[in-house]
Amino acid sequence: MRGNAITAKLLGYTTGAMPALPVGKLPPELLGRLLGALAPADPRVIVGPRLGEDAAVLDMGDRFLVATADPITFATDEAGWYALHVNANDLAVRGARPLWFLATVLLPEGGATEAAVERLFADIGEACAELEVSLIGGHTEVTAGLPRPIVSGCMLGEVAKDRLVTTGGAQPGDTLLLTKGVPLEGAAIIARELAAEAERRGVAPDVVKRARDLLRRPGISVVPEARAACGAARVHAMHDPTEGGVATACWELAQAAEVGVRVDRERIPVLREGRALCDAFGLDPLGTIASGALLLAVAAGDAERVTEACRGAGVDCTAIGRVTEASQGVSLTAGGHARPMPTFPQDEITRIFSES
Repeated sequence: MRGNAITAKLLGYTTGAMPALPVGKLPPELLGRLLGALAPADPRVIVGPRLGEDAAVLDMGDRFLVATADPITFATDEAGWYALHVNANDLAVRGARPLWFLATVLLPEGGATEAAVERLFADIGEACAELEVSLIGGHTEVTAGLPRPIVSGCMLGEVAKDRLVTTGGAQPGDTLLLTKGVPLEGAAIIARELAAEAERRGVAPDVVKRARDLLRRPGISVVPEARAACGAARVHAMHDPTEGGVATACWELAQAAEVGVRVDRERIPVLREGRALCDAFGLDPLGTIASGALLLAVAAGDAERVTEACRGAGVDCTAIGRVTEASQGVSLTAGGHARPMPTFPQDEITRIFSES
């Protein structure tokens, strides 16, 4: 014990040395400082580790290789299927086609059975077939100390050099579009993981069921609308609102592109099921994990064309605001009054999982 205490003290982990970081993404200031010290030396790295960017881009000669890594930590139901789609989303917002997937599967000690593992891999196989992606490797183990299974994925894909899209490509004057609604993933996770508690708090069973089904209808994948948008016009920027919800996605897009953003709160499509569940648990829908929605920045003259292309692919698309000069900051308007966009150092959903 004494040796462990001394080691902890040296590392700054003892009580009073430094506050523990909260559950969720690292604070952007800390992450930016860490990434700034690790700039890649290889000139083939076109887009490396940067705040707000969804995937790395490597120059492979005639095309770009696009790579991302993302874990599933909140959900246990269909975690393998989730992992494929959230990683594919990170490539889709680059304009890339997802092709190859690696999975690291960590299973809780005492809670893993062969049947459970078989179901998880069946989920992975189902999603691979849906996305036409090949599972090419990874790692599996039973790990001590985990409360639930964790699936961490790495997705690779390709994009033609003239079709690359980045989060940092947004330009002042662009129209901001948002597909489907928020918080799609958050609503589905709450309904699947905490259904009984949601009903105890007054959410109707049919609302909980519809929220469960959001995962597949309209679906967590943004691949269809990303392809439709890129086929209709030159998309300046796309971003996948994950942890921290659409509010954090707006901040990240603005930071990556060094621009301002002005969003009309009344125009943000909040799913009815998501609103009901967020109200029941005291969460802000704008700060709740929102995979399944896609944030796009397009030239104002292309906004209607892109909107119609998304709708033609069966996906709702709404203009929610515009990109401004950086000096105007990131704002949210309501009732004609502009205020700073709220910030969410932690995703709202982490609060209910911490409590449970």
